[in-house]
Amino acid sequence: MDFSNESRVLHRCSAQVLDIGNLLLLSLWHLVHSIISICNFTLDIANVLESYLISSGLLGRYKSLHIAKLRYLAIVIESEEAYQTSKIIELLQWLEAVGVKHVCLYDKEGILKKSKDFILENLDGAIWFQDAHENNVLLDQQHMTLEFVSFSDGKEAVAKAANVLFMKYSKSGVTDQNQKEKIFTESQMSEALKTVGSGGPEPDLLLVYGPARCHLGFPAWRIKYTEIVHMGPLKSMNYGSLIKAIYKFTMVRQNYGK
Repeated sequence: MDFSNESRVLHRCSAQVLDIGNLLLLSLWHLVHSIISICNFTLDIANVLESYLISSGLLGRYKSLHIAKLRYLAIVIESEEAYQTSKIIELLQWLEAVGVKHVCLYDKEGILKKSKDFILENLDGAIWFQDAHENNVLLDQQHMTLEFVSFSDGKEAVAKAANVLFMKYSKSGVTDQNQKEKIFTESQMSEALKTVGSGGPEPDLLLVYGPARCHLGFPAWRIKYTEIVHMGPLKSMNYGSLIKAIYKFTMVRQNYGK
Protein backbone atom coordinates (compact mmCIF):
# COMPACT_ATOMS: atom_id res chain seq x y z
CA MET A 1 0.00 0.00 0.00
CA ASP A 2 1.45 3.33 -1.09
CA PHE A 3 0.96 5.64 1.90
CA SER A 4 2.82 8.47 0.18
CA ASN A 5 0.22 8.61 -2.62
CA GLU A 6 -2.62 8.64 -0.11
CA SER A 7 -0.90 11.44 1.78
CA ARG A 8 -0.54 13.48 -1.40
CA VAL A 9 -4.20 12.93 -2.25
CA LEU A 10 -5.30 13.99 1.21
CA HIS A 11 -3.06 17.05 0.99
CA ARG A 12 -4.60 18.02 -2.36
CA CYS A 13 -8.10 17.52 -1.00
CA SER A 14 -7.33 19.64 2.05
CA ALA A 15 -5.89 22.39 -0.14
CA GLN A 16 -8.96 22.33 -2.39
CA VAL A 17 -11.31 22.51 0.61
CA LEU A 18 -9.28 25.41 1.98
CA ASP A 19 -9.39 27.23 -1.37
CA ILE A 20 -13.15 26.69 -1.60
CA GLY A 21 -13.56 27.99 1.98
CA ASN A 22 -11.48 31.09 1.20
CA LEU A 23 -13.46 31.68 -1.98
CA LEU A 24 -16.75 31.42 -0.09
CA LEU A 25 -15.51 33.84 2.60
CA LEU A 26 -14.33 36.30 -0.06
CA SER A 27 -17.66 36.05 -1.87
CA LEU A 28 -19.52 36.60 1.40
CA TRP A 29 -17.37 39.64 2.18
CA HIS A 30 -18.07 41.15 -1.26
CA LEU A 31 -21.79 40.44 -0.82
CA VAL A 32 -21.93 42.16 2.60
CA HIS A 33 -19.86 45.06 1.28
CA SER A 34 -22.21 45.47 -1.70
CA ILE A 35 -25.30 45.39 0.54
CA ILE A 36 -23.81 48.05 2.86
CA SER A 37 -22.79 50.20 -0.13
CA ILE A 38 -26.28 49.98 -1.61
CA CYS A 39 -27.85 50.87 1.77
CA ASN A 40 -25.53 53.86 2.18
CA PHE A 41 -26.23 55.00 -1.37
CA THR A 42 -29.97 54.70 -0.78
CA LEU A 43 -29.73 56.69 2.46
CA ASP A 44 -27.67 59.38 0.71
CA ILE A 45 -30.28 59.67 -2.05
CA ALA A 46 -33.07 59.83 0.55
CA ASN A 47 -31.24 62.56 2.51
CA VAL A 48 -30.60 64.58 -0.65
CA LEU A 49 -34.26 64.29 -1.65
CA GLU A 50 -35.44 65.23 1.85
CA SER A 51 -33.09 68.24 1.92
CA TYR A 52 -34.45 69.36 -1.45
CA LEU A 53 -38.04 69.05 -0.22
CA ILE A 54 -37.19 71.03 2.94
CA SER A 55 -35.46 73.74 0.90
CA SER A 56 -38.47 73.93 -1.39
CA GLY A 57 -40.83 74.32 1.56
CA LEU A 58 -42.79 71.20 0.63
CA LEU A 59 -42.42 69.58 4.06
CA GLY A 60 -44.65 71.64 6.31
CA ARG A 61 -43.30 70.52 9.67
CA TYR A 62 -39.95 72.18 8.98
CA LYS A 63 -41.52 75.58 8.42
CA SER A 64 -42.10 76.28 12.10
CA LEU A 65 -38.86 76.10 14.08
CA HIS A 66 -38.86 76.66 17.83
CA ILE A 67 -35.73 78.71 17.37
CA ALA A 68 -35.90 80.15 20.90
CA LYS A 69 -34.62 76.77 22.16
CA LEU A 70 -31.39 77.33 20.24
CA ARG A 71 -29.86 80.08 22.35
CA TYR A 72 -26.25 79.53 21.29
CA LEU A 73 -24.98 77.67 18.23
CA ALA A 74 -21.41 76.56 17.58
CA ILE A 75 -20.05 75.72 14.14
CA VAL A 76 -16.83 73.70 13.84
CA ILE A 77 -15.12 73.85 10.44
CA GLU A 78 -12.12 71.81 9.34
CA SER A 79 -9.21 74.24 8.88
CA GLU A 80 -8.66 73.52 5.18
CA GLU A 81 -12.31 74.29 4.50
CA ALA A 82 -12.19 77.42 6.69
CA TYR A 83 -10.65 79.27 3.72
CA GLN A 84 -14.01 79.04 1.92
CA THR A 85 -15.14 82.39 3.31
CA SER A 86 -17.99 82.85 0.85
CA LYS A 87 -19.50 79.53 1.91
CA ILE A 88 -19.23 80.46 5.59
CA ILE A 89 -20.90 83.81 4.99
CA GLU A 90 -23.71 82.08 3.10
CA LEU A 91 -24.14 79.64 5.99
CA LEU A 92 -24.34 82.51 8.49
CA GLN A 93 -26.90 84.31 6.30
CA TRP A 94 -29.08 81.19 6.35
CA LEU A 95 -28.81 81.06 10.14
CA GLU A 96 -29.66 84.74 10.45
CA ALA A 97 -32.69 84.26 8.19
CA VAL A 98 -34.17 81.57 10.46
CA GLY A 99 -33.57 83.64 13.58
CA VAL A 100 -30.32 82.29 15.08
CA LYS A 101 -28.70 85.20 16.91
CA HIS A 102 -25.63 83.88 18.73
CA VAL A 103 -23.02 81.84 16.86
CA CYS A 104 -19.53 80.63 17.74
CA LEU A 105 -17.22 79.88 14.78
CA TYR A 106 -14.33 77.49 15.42
CA ASP A 107 -11.48 76.05 13.41
CA LYS A 108 -8.36 74.47 14.86
CA GLU A 109 -5.75 76.65 13.13
CA GLY A 110 -7.46 80.02 13.64
CA ILE A 111 -8.15 80.68 9.95
CA LEU A 112 -11.60 82.10 10.74
CA LYS A 113 -10.10 84.56 13.20
CA LYS A 114 -8.03 86.05 10.39
CA SER A 115 -11.20 86.46 8.32
CA LYS A 116 -13.17 88.00 11.21
CA ASP A 117 -13.34 91.55 9.85
CA PHE A 118 -14.32 90.40 6.35
CA ILE A 119 -17.06 88.13 7.69
CA LEU A 120 -18.48 90.84 9.98
CA GLU A 121 -18.48 93.38 7.13
CA ASN A 122 -20.52 91.05 4.93
CA LEU A 123 -23.23 90.40 7.53
CA ASP A 124 -25.56 93.33 8.10
CA GLY A 125 -25.50 94.40 11.73
CA ALA A 126 -23.40 91.47 12.96
CA ILE A 127 -21.46 92.16 16.18
CA TRP A 128 -18.24 90.62 17.43
CA PHE A 129 -18.92 88.62 20.60
CA GLN A 130 -16.24 90.40 22.65
CA ASP A 131 -17.64 93.83 21.76
CA ALA A 132 -21.18 92.70 22.59
CA HIS A 133 -20.03 91.19 25.89
CA GLU A 134 -18.11 94.30 26.96
CA ASN A 135 -21.02 96.59 26.03
CA ASN A 136 -23.63 94.32 27.68
CA VAL A 137 -25.58 93.78 24.46
CA LEU A 138 -25.10 90.00 24.26
CA LEU A 139 -28.81 89.47 24.75
CA ASP A 140 -29.66 91.91 21.97
CA GLN A 141 -32.09 90.06 19.71
CA GLN A 142 -31.80 92.55 16.85
CA HIS A 143 -28.29 91.60 15.75
CA MET A 144 -26.29 88.42 15.30
CA THR A 145 -23.27 88.07 17.59
CA LEU A 146 -20.26 86.09 16.35
CA GLU A 147 -17.53 84.53 18.46
CA PHE A 148 -14.28 83.34 16.84
CA VAL A 149 -12.39 80.53 18.59
CA SER A 150 -9.38 78.34 17.75
CA PHE A 151 -7.48 75.47 19.38
CA SER A 152 -4.90 77.85 20.89
CA ASP A 153 -7.65 79.54 22.90
CA GLY A 154 -8.36 76.28 24.69
CA LYS A 155 -4.73 75.49 25.57
CA GLU A 156 -3.92 79.03 26.71
CA ALA A 157 -7.18 79.32 28.63
CA VAL A 158 -6.57 76.15 30.63
CA ALA A 159 -3.01 77.23 31.45
CA LYS A 160 -4.14 80.68 32.57
CA ALA A 161 -7.05 79.30 34.59
CA ALA A 162 -4.77 76.80 36.32
CA ASN A 163 -2.40 79.63 37.20
CA VAL A 164 -5.29 81.67 38.63
CA LEU A 165 -6.32 78.77 40.87
CA PHE A 166 -2.73 78.15 41.93
CA MET A 167 -2.18 81.81 42.87
CA LYS A 168 -5.51 81.95 44.69
CA TYR A 169 -4.75 78.99 46.94
CA SER A 170 -1.10 79.93 47.37
CA LYS A 171 -2.22 83.22 48.89
CA SER A 172 -5.04 81.70 50.92
CA GLY A 173 -2.73 80.69 53.79
CA VAL A 174 -3.86 77.07 53.92
CA THR A 175 -1.45 74.46 55.28
CA ASP A 176 0.51 72.09 53.06
CA GLN A 177 -1.62 69.17 54.29
CA ASN A 178 -4.83 70.93 53.30
CA GLN A 179 -3.35 71.84 49.93
CA LYS A 180 -2.61 68.19 49.25
CA GLU A 181 -6.19 67.30 50.03
CA LYS A 182 -7.63 70.17 48.00
CA ILE A 183 -9.58 69.10 44.92
CA PHE A 184 -10.69 71.78 42.51
CA THR A 185 -14.35 71.52 41.54
CA GLU A 186 -15.91 72.06 38.14
CA SER A 187 -17.51 75.30 39.29
CA GLN A 188 -14.15 76.64 40.51
CA MET A 189 -12.53 75.83 37.18
CA SER A 190 -15.41 77.47 35.32
CA GLU A 191 -15.04 80.58 37.45
CA ALA A 192 -11.30 80.66 36.76
CA LEU A 193 -11.93 80.36 33.00
CA LYS A 194 -14.35 83.29 33.19
CA THR A 195 -11.71 85.27 35.08
CA VAL A 196 -9.23 84.86 32.21
CA GLY A 197 -11.91 85.73 29.65
CA SER A 198 -12.49 82.24 28.26
CA GLY A 199 -15.72 81.24 29.93
CA GLY A 200 -17.96 81.75 26.93
CA PRO A 201 -21.51 80.39 26.74
CA GLU A 202 -22.04 76.65 26.35
CA PRO A 203 -23.51 75.94 22.90
CA ASP A 204 -26.83 74.13 22.78
CA LEU A 205 -25.97 72.65 19.39
CA LEU A 206 -22.63 72.12 17.63
CA LEU A 207 -22.51 71.53 13.87
CA VAL A 208 -19.34 69.98 12.45
CA TYR A 209 -18.45 70.70 8.81
CA GLY A 210 -15.61 68.55 7.48
CA PRO A 211 -14.60 64.92 7.00
CA ALA A 212 -13.93 64.20 10.69
CA ARG A 213 -16.78 63.13 12.96
CA CYS A 214 -15.47 64.93 16.06
CA HIS A 215 -15.33 68.44 17.51
CA LEU A 216 -11.69 68.97 16.33
CA GLY A 217 -10.47 70.37 19.63
CA PHE A 218 -13.34 72.71 20.46
CA PRO A 219 -12.97 73.68 24.17
CA ALA A 220 -14.26 70.60 25.98
CA TRP A 221 -15.48 72.46 29.08
CA ARG A 222 -17.99 74.32 26.92
CA ILE A 223 -19.71 71.27 25.42
CA LYS A 224 -20.61 69.16 28.46
CA TYR A 225 -24.29 69.08 27.47
CA THR A 226 -24.00 70.09 23.81
CA GLU A 227 -25.70 68.16 21.03
CA ILE A 228 -23.13 67.44 18.27
CA VAL A 229 -24.17 66.82 14.65
CA HIS A 230 -21.84 65.98 11.76
CA MET A 231 -22.90 67.87 8.62
CA GLY A 232 -20.38 66.58 6.06
CA PRO A 233 -17.99 68.70 3.94
CA LEU A 234 -18.58 72.45 3.82
CA LYS A 235 -18.58 72.40 0.01
CA SER A 236 -21.62 70.08 0.13
CA MET A 237 -23.61 72.13 2.63
CA ASN A 238 -27.22 72.85 1.82
CA TYR A 239 -30.07 74.76 3.39
CA GLY A 240 -32.30 71.73 3.83
CA SER A 241 -29.75 69.77 5.90
CA LEU A 242 -29.16 72.80 8.12
CA ILE A 243 -32.88 73.28 8.79
CA LYS A 244 -33.29 69.54 9.45
CA ALA A 245 -30.47 69.56 12.04
CA ILE A 246 -31.93 72.57 13.84
CA TYR A 247 -35.46 71.14 13.69
CA LYS A 248 -34.37 67.80 15.19
CA PHE A 249 -32.57 69.62 18.00
CA THR A 250 -35.57 71.80 18.86
CA MET A 251 -37.83 68.75 18.96
CA VAL A 252 -35.67 66.80 21.42
CA ARG A 253 -36.20 67.21 25.13
CA GLN A 254 -32.86 67.48 26.90
CA ASN A 255 -32.40 66.11 30.40
CA TYR A 256 -29.38 67.54 32.22
CA GLY A 257 -27.76 65.51 34.96
CA LYS A 258 -26.98 67.01 38.33
